[in-house]
Amino acid sequence: MNQTKGINKQMPKSQEVSEKKYKMKDTVVSFGKPSVYHAVIVIFLEFFAWGLLTTPMMDVLRNTFQEHTFLINGMIQGIKGILSFLAAPLLGALSDVWGRKTFLLLTVFFTCSPIPLMVVSPWWFFAMISISGCFAVTFSIVFAYVADITDEANRSTAYGLVSATFAASLVTSPAIGQYLSDTYGYGVVVMLATSIAALDVCFILVAVPESLPSPKVGPFTWDQADPFGALKRLGDNNILLLLCLTVFLSYLPEAGQYSCIFVYLRHVIGFSNDEVTAYIAVVGVLSIVAQTAVLTMLFQAVGNRNTILIGLTAQISQLACFAFGKMEWVMWLAGLLAALSSINYPSLNALVSKLSNRDEQGVVQGMVTGIRGLCNGLGPALFGLTFHVFNVEIEMVSLHPVSQSTSSNTSSALHVNENALPGPPFLFGAFAAMLAMLIAFLIPKNFQAIHRGAKDRKRDSQSTVKTNSHYSSQLTSRNASHKLSQNKASDSEEQICMLATDDDDDNML
Repeated sequence: MNQTKGINKQMPKSQEVSEKKYKMKDTVVSFGKPSVYHAVIVIFLEFFAWGLLTTPMMDVLRNTFQEHTFLINGMIQGIKGILSFLAAPLLGALSDVWGRKTFLLLTVFFTCSPIPLMVVSPWWFFAMISISGCFAVTFSIVFAYVADITDEANRSTAYGLVSATFAASLVTSPAIGQYLSDTYGYGVVVMLATSIAALDVCFILVAVPESLPSPKVGPFTWDQADPFGALKRLGDNNILLLLCLTVFLSYLPEAGQYSCIFVYLRHVIGFSNDEVTAYIAVVGVLSIVAQTAVLTMLFQAVGNRNTILIGLTAQISQLACFAFGKMEWVMWLAGLLAALSSINYPSLNALVSKLSNRDEQGVVQGMVTGIRGLCNGLGPALFGLTFHVFNVEIEMVSLHPVSQSTSSNTSSALHVNENALPGPPFLFGAFAAMLAMLIAFLIPKNFQAIHRGAKDRKRDSQSTVKTNSHYSSQLTSRNASHKLSQNKASDSEEQICMLATDDDDDNML
């Protein structure tokens, strides 16, 4: 395996400062040298394939489960999210030992494996989506891959590029999938999505190089793979604990919002399917700009911690717009703020990465991805429950095929109490984001200095323990040698006395 000068773990600290390690401007796509763009292509192909199925999958879900559509959808997403939470630390820890490429291949293959089952058996399709949560941690492995090949100064920009790629994959794919489904049927969409997923797998096999300099099989303990044990270890690092709480409270409403936002725009605000598709595209483009240019500018201008606070402020504002707004222009304003709030995740990941050693990136990123997976299970369920408590329900009025000109506007109807809050779950989400902001304020401004000081104190204590043990072993050996010399001296004295006694006896005789 080709090793480059930027990813040598054994490099002295003085050389690390002078060595430029895979900076964004110096990155060149090649088969032999790992780059950020390898990770970007992997993410884009996987989520573009799933983005094509956005509209067809909802149609198949509705036709399969009918009046239980939203209940079953919540169960599917909940099981998938919980399995992701349980599996993320295991896969992240194993990738630290055996390398990133192997687990990129596994996660992409098993995450996309349910796609062709959509035309075979819808029941098997949705069952496999739930089970695929065991491997739905591609983001965790990708962020660890990026952390391996970038330095701290460029890592936040690289994370923003990866997150922007996720948004870019959803700019056109839902519209393409809807057009192909309306024109040729969803079977063609499934075939195209399967082909793109297979292309992604082949790209990893052929073109993606390993990011770790020397992945090798080493000692592995199940404590590294225990998701609850990982959460317990958060108590050892207060800053990491604050960051993970911020991730949980900020992503919980985001996961619930993503699960119902299309239905909310369509049936509460009155958007047509074409307007919803355009909304997704515009917000996706704005998210790309936010996670690349805006994120880089904010990091340089105000720093990592303040960038997180700005993103959380935008998230609170857009959730409030969805909760109280009833007009379309308010929804477009909320979309603009949602695009700005998309800087939260790469900012938090960059900060988490800075607080971790290089050989722990997989474990820590797996922990964060596991928390997100837990939110993906809890968020949709909490939003659905809140809609139910506030009597915001959707009743399907027609499950039969209708003409193409009216199919986008007559599939369902919404019964809402006019005096009720338009979007009650979004209001609770705004409160959760406020809590996340309060916790983010507790992150010290000089967190890196504090973390380095803690690491130095830990290293000094370990060296002190080693030194003390070394001195104690030397002292023990000296005492042992001293006792041995004393024993030898006493033995020699006894021998001299015995010889003298023998001489006296001889003289007497």
